[in-house]
Amino acid sequence: MISSLPMSLALALLCAATPPPQNDAAKAEQAKAFITRVEAELQRLSVRSATASWIAATHITDDTEQASAWASEDVMAFVSKSIKESMQYKGLKLDPDTERKLMLLRVSGALPAPSDPAKRAELAGLAAKLEGMYGKGKSCPKGYTPGQSPEEDRKRCRDLGQLSAVIEAGGKRNGPSAEAQLEAWRAWHETSKEMRPHYERLVTLANEGAREIGSDDLGQYWRSMFEMSPEAFEQETDRLWGQLKPLYDDLHCYVRRRLSEKYGKTVVTPTGPIPAHLLGNMWAQEWNNIYPLVEPYSGQPSLDVTKKLQAKKLDGRGLVRIGETFFTSLGFEKLPPTFWTRSLFAKPPDREVVCHASAWDLTFANDLRIKMCVKQDEEDFHTVHHELGHNYYYNSYYRLPMLYQQGAHEGFHEAVGDALTLSITPAYLKQLGLLDTVPKDDKGLINVQMKDALEKVAFVPFGKLVDQWRWDVMGGKVKPSEYNKHWWALRLKFQGVAPAGERDETSFDPGAKYHVPANVSYTRYFLARVLQYQFFRAMCQAAGHTGPLASCNLYGNAAAGAKLKSMLALGASKPWPDALETLTGQRQMDATAMLEYFQPLQGWLKTQNQGQKCGW
Repeated sequence: MISSLPMSLALALLCAATPPPQNDAAKAEQAKAFITRVEAELQRLSVRSATASWIAATHITDDTEQASAWASEDVMAFVSKSIKESMQYKGLKLDPDTERKLMLLRVSGALPAPSDPAKRAELAGLAAKLEGMYGKGKSCPKGYTPGQSPEEDRKRCRDLGQLSAVIEAGGKRNGPSAEAQLEAWRAWHETSKEMRPHYERLVTLANEGAREIGSDDLGQYWRSMFEMSPEAFEQETDRLWGQLKPLYDDLHCYVRRRLSEKYGKTVVTPTGPIPAHLLGNMWAQEWNNIYPLVEPYSGQPSLDVTKKLQAKKLDGRGLVRIGETFFTSLGFEKLPPTFWTRSLFAKPPDREVVCHASAWDLTFANDLRIKMCVKQDEEDFHTVHHELGHNYYYNSYYRLPMLYQQGAHEGFHEAVGDALTLSITPAYLKQLGLLDTVPKDDKGLINVQMKDALEKVAFVPFGKLVDQWRWDVMGGKVKPSEYNKHWWALRLKFQGVAPAGERDETSFDPGAKYHVPANVSYTRYFLARVLQYQFFRAMCQAAGHTGPLASCNLYGNAAAGAKLKSMLALGASKPWPDALETLTGQRQMDATAMLEYFQPLQGWLKTQNQGQKCGW
């Protein structure tokens, strides 16, 4: 015992056993060393997890699902542990680089895991299971259980692609009946019923993990990722929605009237919400497939590029190469050769895959890939440009430290590709041989803008409400017994959309949308709708464009490309207002560019809606 030793030796041993108190400078150096170690280990674990996720998404089996869950669990455990350790450096005066990396670390976990190993493993397993359930979702005849064999499943069951095709074809003038569309809509929404108890448990565990790192719940944690308080961020999304709501209301009013004329007042009431299954999309999130039913001026040149794409007989790679050409015309590099050998462009005949389009950099070192069951239609033509926007963002910052390899905030990533798709004008489509004639008068302009608005404007309230539902669920405002009720209450409030008939709590309709079971934040898409027009206006200004914003074509303009690249190269190394200012000169997200773009259409809609009782 120390008390039996000579006093001098006892003191020496005591001093050796008790580390001397560190000054702030020493702790600052410790923080720098800590974040360096964290970045290295985070990259190692993230590459393993991304690889397992890629395999699970491109070859769905119980084994690949389990392997993905194990790898995800390792990342969850490390991130949660590192976030907790990082709290000891809060309040210290640190160099800006270390301070920013620590901040990004603290908001880096999409699903913060509880420290209890059993609960952490359960959370990872639930996350993998839910995504797998979505990917394997099928509508089968009563008495048949899917999974017996791929061939038998294809004979007897319909997957999301087949059911969506019915909904999408409903937008054609001689498409399926309202009853056939409703049957397909109900069939897909039946597939998510089994998710409900798993999702409820996931929320419980993720909330526990969020509380362990200082948030009240997972929703609050997600809202803290935007370099402002969660309360301020929610107010910001409300502000942006307030800017765009009048434009959406004008579009809703016009579309409802035209659909009521098509299907009759008993199916689509002239003053109520629009039935969700009649808007040309399984989730009624984008309405561009119903353009033939609501076309403002008939007799104008066709804007449908699907037939031309199919006539060219391009495979998935061919369609993606058109998208690549658009980016290289702006001065970006060609995609690396490995992109073409490692990507998934079509649904394999021998296995299940998650066809939902996504872009990847598996190693955070320019291992770019796309995962997409490409269809030869207009929707996927645009989707390809969107996904390549992600890939080129990855390509622009992959040399940065790991924690900076992300968008300035999550809405930036989604906005990049979409900003460039705004440049897919009729003139550009004619140049590609996808349109015969370019509309030249005001009637042609209104037709083009209507088609754009059915995709872009119609999406805005859906983009906001998905995470609003999750914030309310995660924050305890909504009990599990009211999941479905609240989902449809929000869809009515924001979209003016409702199901045909009652939906009860035996269903889990939010789970029929990929991003809910996959735990992918959806606010990013709402913000992207705003930012893409801000980005586009700035690039058009850099290109020297004059005239209406909607007529700007960026194809081949290196000056616009250079302006965009300067923002992309920053990744998350600077606060998002700095990145926004680099491209646009503005430090606040602003919907006025979107309103400017659609100004001709909104004026026309107001004239068309005179005498109508708008709203629902």
